[in-house]
Amino acid sequence: MTAPAPGPISGNVHPIGRANGEPSLTPMMALVADGMNQVNAVILDRMQSRIPLIPELAGHLIAGGGKRMRPMLTLACAQLVGYAGSRHYKLAAAVEFIHTATLLHDDVVDGSGLRRGRKTANIIWGNSASVLVGDFLFSRAFELMVEAESLKVLKILSNASAVIAEGEVNQLTAQRRIDTSEEQYLDIIGAKTAALFAAACRISAVVADRDETEEKALDVYGRNLGIAFQLIDDAIDYESDGATMGKDAGDDFRDGKVTLPVILAYARGSEEDRAFWKQAIAGNRVSDEDLAHATGLLRKTGAINDTLARARLYGQRAIDALGRFDTGKAKAALTEAVEFAIARAY
Repeated sequence: MTAPAPGPISGNVHPIGRANGEPSLTPMMALVADGMNQVNAVILDRMQSRIPLIPELAGHLIAGGGKRMRPMLTLACAQLVGYAGSRHYKLAAAVEFIHTATLLHDDVVDGSGLRRGRKTANIIWGNSASVLVGDFLFSRAFELMVEAESLKVLKILSNASAVIAEGEVNQLTAQRRIDTSEEQYLDIIGAKTAALFAAACRISAVVADRDETEEKALDVYGRNLGIAFQLIDDAIDYESDGATMGKDAGDDFRDGKVTLPVILAYARGSEEDRAFWKQAIAGNRVSDEDLAHATGLLRKTGAINDTLARARLYGQRAIDALGRFDTGKAKAALTEAVEFAIARAY
């Protein structure tokens, strides 16, 4: 599934970037605070098991300071479409379980040592336990989907789970391949990140029995927000530090992940620059000095700035998708969530 190209920027929507103050998730958190209490209760209940290691390991990551942006999107979109029921609480919990399961698996695949500023579960309990608890959380997610009593919701979330797995495998096959194309890169992030953002938003319209047009609008919003979010992540991997990111700075560089900043810098670089990137992505130039040199090349070629510009375009497309919905607190919060995702790089 190739990520959609960003559409034209509309002149009559809230622009990305604020004149007064930095954008934040505070409006969304305030909007969904009561609902998140319900979601957290479901999460706490469903992560329990007669095997003590399961809630211990799962709780380490779930309670690790994440923003819980995906379940908040489910609740905020439910308010946007006027849903007055309660099925979205379990679905938001299912979304968080899917996300947490993929993080547990990702950290094993990547050999990561930090997640949200803390030691990863695989470092503390080992790879086997992390994979198996991830499987447990996937199972719990599907139980919650079934309880929503909607085959359409089940189809959306189960498809998203499959697409995420495909995206991770696609990324694995592209690892340490400097010839990875921009198209493949967008395909990867459209699957491994944007698919769950899109599903988390779309299911709110489904449980609210809104029409297909509104479903698709929320899908477009979530998908483009997810792409923008990942583009920013990939840029700040080179421009931030471990304390800010909550993971080791330069992880993507050392893991040989070919992200958009690298693709752009490689295409624009001299023969000497390209030789460096080939060695670095192959795993032969991964020292702190090499990371600093790579960052310098990204800046020199404008690769970081252009990646951020792409993120703004996708973010604007997400905001455009909200145009058909009534103005109000929910729409404002969803708009600022996009602005927040972009502002993390500045």
